[in-house]
Amino acid sequence: MVEMELTRIIIDEEKREQVVFLKEKNGTRCLPIVIGINEAASIRMHLNGFVAPRPLTHDLMCAMLDNLGAKLDRVVIDKLVDNTFYAKLYLKTQSSMKIIDARPSDSIALAVRTKSALFVNEEVFHKLSQTT
Repeated sequence: MVEMELTRIIIDEEKREQVVFLKEKNGTRCLPIVIGINEAASIRMHLNGFVAPRPLTHDLMCAMLDNLGAKLDRVVIDKLVDNTFYAKLYLKTQSSMKIIDARPSDSIALAVRTKSALFVNEEVFHKLSQTT
């Protein structure tokens, strides 16, 4: 697995796409992922320090984890199938590790909020290089 970091979010109004760019933490590879406008806005708002008067979805999810005594240990983007990325949330509880299937966009939004590690499976890079 390759540790990544969020480097930027681009909102292309012409194409009506929002793209997050993940960069290899100790390398040069970059992974662009097209995400929904709501998820892009959620990530941007958090990075800009905006605090909503009522919890937004990703803030609510963080509050639920905290109140249940769980911690987001890491996010792993583990598959690329038909140009669709898949991710897993690794939630640590007092007694075990739970793995939850999630969209990469939601996973990144949670990782940013919780300052959790973000990884990409090496196979995803391999598949991506075959499709370009």
